[in-house]
Amino acid sequence: MVKKILIAFFCVMAHGLFAQNGTISPYSYFGIGDHRDQGTVDNQMMGGISVYGDSIHINLTNPAAYSKLRLTAYTAGISRREYRLKDWNEQQNTSVTTLDYLAIGFPLSNKMGMGFGVMPFTSVGYSLNDIRTNGEGAEVTNIYTGDGGLNRIFASIGFEPIKNLSLGVTANFNFGSLKYQRVQSVEGVQFGTLDDRESKINGYDFNYALNYTPKIKDKYTLFASVLVNTQGNLVSKNTQTLGSFSLSNGNNVEVVDVNLDATNLRNTELKIPTRTTLGLGFGEDKKWFMGAEYSFQQYSDFDNSFLGLQNVTYNDASTYAFGGYWVPDYRALSGYFKRVTYRAGLRYDVSGLEVNGKEINNFGITFGLGMPLGGSFSNLNLGFELGRRGTTDANLIEESYLKINIGLSLNDIWFQKRKIN
Repeated sequence: MVKKILIAFFCVMAHGLFAQNGTISPYSYFGIGDHRDQGTVDNQMMGGISVYGDSIHINLTNPAAYSKLRLTAYTAGISRREYRLKDWNEQQNTSVTTLDYLAIGFPLSNKMGMGFGVMPFTSVGYSLNDIRTNGEGAEVTNIYTGDGGLNRIFASIGFEPIKNLSLGVTANFNFGSLKYQRVQSVEGVQFGTLDDRESKINGYDFNYALNYTPKIKDKYTLFASVLVNTQGNLVSKNTQTLGSFSLSNGNNVEVVDVNLDATNLRNTELKIPTRTTLGLGFGEDKKWFMGAEYSFQQYSDFDNSFLGLQNVTYNDASTYAFGGYWVPDYRALSGYFKRVTYRAGLRYDVSGLEVNGKEINNFGITFGLGMPLGGSFSNLNLGFELGRRGTTDANLIEESYLKINIGLSLNDIWFQKRKIN
């Protein structure tokens, strides 16, 4: 009965996942939107590192870690971001709440495990006003809005062919639609103009992982990993409409479909460059762990020709992440907080996005708690991230944010025969 309830809950939550708008960042206008965090809350709160894996938690970004699973795990996560958006002369506060992932993982044997789930991949969501004066002294107002995003369905498998050496692979299918609109009005002119664009996108990529976890002096464990997320091959089916509308009542006057076939923009390819991640960590099982990761991606090869933006450049991207956890005494019979897992980390993302000649990078500090539920292996993960992205230079916007994460990890036993003495 518990399994049926959980599966029904996951199905309902998955419907909400596909209907949500996951960002309000103006920088989601570029590329294919904001790339969402792909890890669970417990990984995100260690700076986002994925080199660590254990027997009761799903590691969404490192498929080789599925070989460590000993119990079936259900996991789900939600987050809320509180934003402060600031430019050179004003400031605005806003927020957004999103469902981040739903997944199930289970062991197939003592050396093999698999899992599957859904999560958002990217999000578009912004509303920007640009007011300028033209050569004739009239005020020109441009309003830019966008929404949508790409979702991801994935399946993973991990196995341990040799002691302490694990391999894994995840197959991802990405799909969704991105919508962009620009509305322009000129002071003293009766009609405004509109430009609506939509891209329906789908495609796939794979994530390969290799973990090496030897014991050191029978007490400590060394963690080393190599992750390769292969090039994402996405196909975009595009449409564009141009027209005018009445400023007095908002009704369209004339709207026409643009012939994108003439410019070879009806169907375009979006290639997300290969991303490689190297991880190294060290710790004592169920007591403490600390690790670091470095990721790099040749994002300078990316291009979205359909949007035709003139003020954006894509450069090579990289990420530096550090994090770890500490458990005072996981076997303590008294003192609940002795069994709590305390996590912390930090990250610095060189996004590869350059707007108006300025790099748009991100820095975040993370911390959180993993709280046991009852006497089981299940736990509730609570996390926080304080960060800043962008700049107020060159007429751009600086984002300061507080992200609050809540993740649920429930455990059960599947595929084990019951024995009666």
